[in-house]
Amino acid sequence: MKLIESVPNISEGQDEQKIGTIAAEVRAVKGVALLDVDSDPDHNRTVITFVGPPEAVEEATLRLVGRAVELIDLNKHRGEHPRMGAVDVIPFVPIREATMEEAVELSRRVGEQISEQWGVPVYLYEKSATRPERRDLANIRKGEFEGFPTKIQEPGWAPDFGERRVHPTAGVVAVGARPPLVAFNVNLGTQDLETAKRIARAVRGSSGGLRYVKALGFALEERGIVQVSMNMTDYERTPLFRAFELVKREAQRYGVPVVGSEIVGLVPQKALNMVADFYLQLEEFQEEQILERRIAQESR
Repeated sequence: MKLIESVPNISEGQDEQKIGTIAAEVRAVKGVALLDVDSDPDHNRTVITFVGPPEAVEEATLRLVGRAVELIDLNKHRGEHPRMGAVDVIPFVPIREATMEEAVELSRRVGEQISEQWGVPVYLYEKSATRPERRDLANIRKGEFEGFPTKIQEPGWAPDFGERRVHPTAGVVAVGARPPLVAFNVNLGTQDLETAKRIARAVRGSSGGLRYVKALGFALEERGIVQVSMNMTDYERTPLFRAFELVKREAQRYGVPVVGSEIVGLVPQKALNMVADFYLQLEEFQEEQILERRIAQESR
């Protein structure tokens, strides 16, 4: 059976009732497995992860979008994470027996329907991008919701689907296909946001850091600390431990301790195996040594 993962990021991380109502749209679709709902009140953002056959994932994604457009008003939204839409971004990831080309086609179908049904302009990004400058989500999101009424009128920024008119409450949305990504955050024992931003600049690939890392600095006001928030776009070429060690070393320059880290949403087992292999200095370690993996193999 072909399986594709959908990972919509919605601009709501505080109202549990709204989040639950939106996630319930996914649960209602037969054949789709809702794997995770990960909310961050400081970011005011929720990452919803589900998987299923392409047709079922398409239905679940559209139902989620419809409910989010109904419930989320970006004019009232405040949070640390940059955002441009009620549903900010929708990536599709081929998981099993599905190709990247099929994920791209799914993203285009979903994007076209979003613009037609709810009047939300859609930009295609990553593997689905129609222009090189739109591959990087950060380029599309620049200006955020407040700046998009002007941006959408600029040369080169007509949406891939929809009119040059930002939805008054739901903004715009980026839809695309990409390989698996790990959202990995490192928390620092300081309230100095500028320190987190400096470290993020040192880590992210676009400013000379690690090739497959995107990073931003955020304040976690409820905890009184700051965070380096990273997207690991290729965890095999730039593993989690390498990003963690660089953040830690940069933090030492400023006399700041690392107080913890977190993974947002789901993570491939191999990404964690690589971390264990590095820190434990395991010799000749193989994934077949993992108990749960062997049990799964024998249970087939």
